[in-house]
Amino acid sequence: MDQRISLISIAVSDVAASRAFYCDGLGWSEFMYVEGDVCMIRTGEHLLLSLWDQTHFEAELGQPIRRGDGVAPLTLSHNVATREEVDAALRTARDAGADPVGDAVQREWGGYTGYFADPDGYRWEVAFVPGEIAEVVLP
Repeated sequence: MDQRISLISIAVSDVAASRAFYCDGLGWSEFMYVEGDVCMIRTGEHLLLSLWDQTHFEAELGQPIRRGDGVAPLTLSHNVATREEVDAALRTARDAGADPVGDAVQREWGGYTGYFADPDGYRWEVAFVPGEIAEVVLP
């Protein structure tokens, strides 16, 4: 099996609201949109982010989604080339209606990162990461 990820699917409560947040608010472009079902966004050369209606998500997987307090045990990351780009991306997320949005901070491991939540509470990290990792994750 090749070492790669092709599609990341996240269950969302309202596909139209998620599409509005990502496409209208963040300025991303949809790859495919099926009203009430799914919005797919190309996020890399061979990678799609699928915002999938939670009832269809549960039906296909045959299991209910875990619900309760706390955040999902997952973060998605958007890496940028400078600290200024981190701050700008967090401002864009805030303007798009992200809540919460934390200010970026210098991390003990050398990076500069901040987080925001999409309409379903999925946490996105916006990060400037110097060195070897940046060479892998930045275009």
